[in-house]
Amino acid sequence: MRCEVLAIGTELLLGQIVDTNSAWIGEQLALSGIDSHYQTKVGDNQGRIVAALRVALGRSDAVICCGGLGPTQDDITREAIASLLGVALERNQSLVGAIEALFAARGRSMPVNNLRQADVPVGAVPIVQTRGTAPGLICPVGASGPPGERSGKVVYAVPGVPHEMRDMVARAVLPDLRARAGSPSVIVSRTLRTWGLSESAVAEMLAPRLEALDQTGGNPTIAFMASGVEGIKVRLTAKAPDAATAQRLLAAEDASLRGVLGARVFGVDEETMEHAVGALLLDRRWTLALAESLTGGLVASRIVSVPGASAWFRGGVVAYAPDVKFGLLGVAPGPVVSAEAAMAMAAGARANLGSDVGLALTGVAGPDEQEGRPAGTVFVGLAMGEIEPDAVELKLAGDRESIRQFAAISALDLLRHRLAARP
Repeated sequence: MRCEVLAIGTELLLGQIVDTNSAWIGEQLALSGIDSHYQTKVGDNQGRIVAALRVALGRSDAVICCGGLGPTQDDITREAIASLLGVALERNQSLVGAIEALFAARGRSMPVNNLRQADVPVGAVPIVQTRGTAPGLICPVGASGPPGERSGKVVYAVPGVPHEMRDMVARAVLPDLRARAGSPSVIVSRTLRTWGLSESAVAEMLAPRLEALDQTGGNPTIAFMASGVEGIKVRLTAKAPDAATAQRLLAAEDASLRGVLGARVFGVDEETMEHAVGALLLDRRWTLALAESLTGGLVASRIVSVPGASAWFRGGVVAYAPDVKFGLLGVAPGPVVSAEAAMAMAAGARANLGSDVGLALTGVAGPDEQEGRPAGTVFVGLAMGEIEPDAVELKLAGDRESIRQFAAISALDLLRHRLAARP
């Protein structure tokens, strides 16, 4: 069973409304084991809606139309579906009564144009509305049996209002799709998050595994997603008769890929770099203190976004001006874009805030040079345990904001590796 989504509304094309409905529907289709290969947007034009539906039905078994079921003149999804099917619209008196009752319950008079929402293409089955005035539709296409029988292809129409759409999809559309699909299945995904490699390097490392999966039918499948400052994501997707089997497939593939990628994997799904650092600190019952110069609090901001960070994060010092580094953190007077300054800042933050670990960043965000150092020069200092503080120099590219963002996550990644290496 293949199903695609057709989002209807000129406002979507103009960028006036962000289409979150299609993303949600796609997620629900995957959870129901329904393959979905296309999502399309089309404006409020009957000819173009009909054309889009014809294309969709030419390559899929089902289409979910989202939007265009309101009472106004530009709500023409019903008319477009009727045109596609070559049938007339007929007014459903049961729906008329439901719409009238809804307005009466709210103590409001019903505008006459709301009656348009009770118009149903001949042969279609209405989906009763429970949260608004726009009923949905289940419209068999090319069915070999009586109207409404589950055969042939199908077009669903649901409202564009998100809470109405979600209710209708969950209550009526997904059960009907699963019944049409016959054998039950689920599609489950897991995303491994990596840092320190380019997308092409990750793909090259995993090429043998991709070839092996292709030879055995490609389940699970592997895809790569470049995510800018958050690194490269590797998405695993498994399809199976039930969730438990799909999860076992994912777990086995997860272990296989980690065997290749190693410590470059820092998290799964929504786990960020700061989640990974926090987990390692909690395991050791250690706390962290920060000293930030060029990042101006970016690292601290990332850390405090983690629920429960107060258990392992003591606080931070934004030491932007050189005299703050000298007076508050114990940096020796002299160049502040240096390994020595970064080490002193890390040690000063640890001492002042009473933590087990001190992490510091100093450098040049640009666009101008500082102390003869070009933009993108960053030193990350680390003070941890009984080992003498040390520092790592980074050479980062990009504009000022990119350098700051990459410096923040690079510092956290350095700390992650050092913590993982500690017994």
